[in-house]
Amino acid sequence: APATVITPLLFVHLSLPLQVQWLLDNYEGAEGVSLPRCTLYCHYLLHCQDHKLEPVNAASFGKLIRSVFMGLRTRRLGTRGNSKYHYYGLRIKATSSLLRLIDDHQHLALRQQPFSQKNRVKPVLKVEGMSNGMSLGAGQQQGAGLSDISAQVQQYQQFLDASRALPEFPELDLQDRPLPDGIVPEHIAAFQQLYREHCEAILDVMVNLQFTLVETLWKTFWRFSESIDADTLGVHGESEERLPKWYLVVLCKYQPVVHWTRDCDNTLYQTLVEILIPDVLRPIPSALTQAIRNFAKSLESWLTSAMMNIPEEMVRMKVMCAGAFAQTLRRYTSLNHLAQAARAVLQNTAQINQMLSDLNRVDFTNVQEQASWVCGCEDGVIQRLEQDFKQTLQQHNSLEQWAAWLDGVVSQVLKPYPHSPAAFPQAAKLFLLRWSFYSSMVIRDLTLRSAASFGSFHLIRLLYDEYMYYLVEHRVAQAKGETPIAVMGEEEDEEESDEEGVEMTVPSNAAGLGEGEESLEPPIKLARTDPRGLFNTTHTE
Repeated sequence: APATVITPLLFVHLSLPLQVQWLLDNYEGAEGVSLPRCTLYCHYLLHCQDHKLEPVNAASFGKLIRSVFMGLRTRRLGTRGNSKYHYYGLRIKATSSLLRLIDDHQHLALRQQPFSQKNRVKPVLKVEGMSNGMSLGAGQQQGAGLSDISAQVQQYQQFLDASRALPEFPELDLQDRPLPDGIVPEHIAAFQQLYREHCEAILDVMVNLQFTLVETLWKTFWRFSESIDADTLGVHGESEERLPKWYLVVLCKYQPVVHWTRDCDNTLYQTLVEILIPDVLRPIPSALTQAIRNFAKSLESWLTSAMMNIPEEMVRMKVMCAGAFAQTLRRYTSLNHLAQAARAVLQNTAQINQMLSDLNRVDFTNVQEQASWVCGCEDGVIQRLEQDFKQTLQQHNSLEQWAAWLDGVVSQVLKPYPHSPAAFPQAAKLFLLRWSFYSSMVIRDLTLRSAASFGSFHLIRLLYDEYMYYLVEHRVAQAKGETPIAVMGEEEDEEESDEEGVEMTVPSNAAGLGEGEESLEPPIKLARTDPRGLFNTTHTE
């Protein structure tokens, strides 16, 4: 008899008995209990990694579960805004090794609580090759098998905002553009539904600190294959049924879909940032910080690899959004690290007293005269900031009180400027430049005087610069009606178009010069009597 040819599609069908047996070995029907749908899918992804199987998407897996456990019901449980789909009438078997992935408290919650009392109960999962949620180096491949780190991850999860749900995605605006040839509205609706499920799956694995599973989810959604042979698409059976890859590729060239996907990514990534780092000033364990930074380092390469054979328009946009996400994670973890180092300084009475002594020796008049040539800052504003800074330092305020003071400075300075999408961002950026330049002049004076507290001032200056950037970033996002991630990920041509509405003006000494003449001397006297404030922006009509 001729040999049977094992095609990818046939391989999926042949592997189904293994998956069915795995479900029967680990789960059982029971009344009055439920399991989050995302929990089962996370277990399934790990099972596929363990046995080198190609995972199906969440919808296909749901059909498989229903075919094994007949009559299984699905209910949306949890508080409004944080509800999740659960399989009602299903639980993990007492003999299952999966119980090792859930601590005693979560186990009891899953097995004993009535389904109506449950909220968002998450499993704690581990793939060998990860340490405390960290992806290992490229030379250390993920191994097979599971390892119990539930205690550690449970400890890290207290620093997350795991209750945050994924907001609703925006409507897809077709912009009056005709649909591509062969595309009907049902194809767009299928793409939107698949993408929503895909983003929810990413959020679920991120809450569990299973960072490497993000790469798996990306490869599954984009039908990753080393070959462009159409037969290889069989491994993504359910996705192919709902939206064949040919239509997926066509939609990835359709600008309204690309723009909608960008908006969805910005929403997802902003939510993930707020989950992973809900408070940039709150102490975070170094292991969790390093895990997040390692994840950020791998993001773009994972995504680029997963989107092989996807049109360049979609890949470029996706990588741009992922890059902004990665940059934000790096910045916020760095800001958090600076905050913890500065907290120790601000709590040290001897260091604070030395800083006050050194600061009182700074010649602020000379600093102002030098900075005014570039910044054009009003004397009154600078004097108030100087006095407030010294007073706050003298009061031995906490880091959180310093943060409130910095927030007040930003509010005071930006209050006169209209919250327009063009003028406000440029005024905010100009403030950052002037704040940075002026503070660098103070640090320079301390350096020249060999101030004993120079190291403390340098650390505080780094923190305050970063936190100012953080505050301004969020104010600009609010003014533009966007997420901070979207603001950071804007393309250069969009930023340039914003700059057309505002120009930066520096103090001029033209009154003392003939037409066409120039002076190399700083316009000190004019700057010190200039009534203009920290910002000099001229709105062009």
